[in-house]
Amino acid sequence: MKKTPLLNAINLTRSFEIGGRKIVALDNVSMTVNHGEIIGIVGNSGAGKSTLLQLLGALDHPSDGRVMYLGEDIYKMNDSLLALFRSRSIGFVFQAGNLLPEFSAEENVALAAMIAGNGKKLAIDKARVQLIRMGLSNRLNHRPGKLSGGEQQRVAIARALVNEPDIVLADEPTGNLDTSTSKTIMKMIHRLTTEQNMAFVVVTHNLLLTDNFTKVVKIKDGRFVDNAQDVLE
Repeated sequence: MKKTPLLNAINLTRSFEIGGRKIVALDNVSMTVNHGEIIGIVGNSGAGKSTLLQLLGALDHPSDGRVMYLGEDIYKMNDSLLALFRSRSIGFVFQAGNLLPEFSAEENVALAAMIAGNGKKLAIDKARVQLIRMGLSNRLNHRPGKLSGGEQQRVAIARALVNEPDIVLADEPTGNLDTSTSKTIMKMIHRLTTEQNMAFVVVTHNLLLTDNFTKVVKIKDGRFVDNAQDVLE
């Protein structure tokens, strides 16, 4: 019996009206995400990678098409169910980390757990577990300004994982990191995917990372393309 995909994007289109002109950021694309996969979305800046990620994570609405989560159309959910989907079923990692500078690493991660409905004590306990798993047991009380770029990104990943989501959507998670630190982050993503039987969808412009992915989706001008040489020009 065929399993229902974890996430299934069907004929997604996203267009905007700017100065009387119609701009198509994403043009009729479809993809599936299953447990245990690390999917790389590869393309140049402006190709539509981040737009696709935002639609998969319900941070934006498509102009046309559907996103199915375990067979249910997320854009037919009411506001409260959609908020629960975003906070509990999906984790987000951004290139800049987007950590709150006035809070410690532990507080940044715990805040995500509290937003999902956990009490403060439980949220802190969950945050500590994830930070320790990311090798940051000696950085719990450090604010982002006292952390290296790699440490900040590990805090961001811990925050994405604190509510035990099925999928983590990562937008250029190694974009600001050196080669060695990037490899460390990708190894952690592999380990987490295997240990938790979850899925990662990773947006990148770096073709050198493609060996880290179980599946690669190449995108140019809002459409999927077949050849790697067509992507980065």
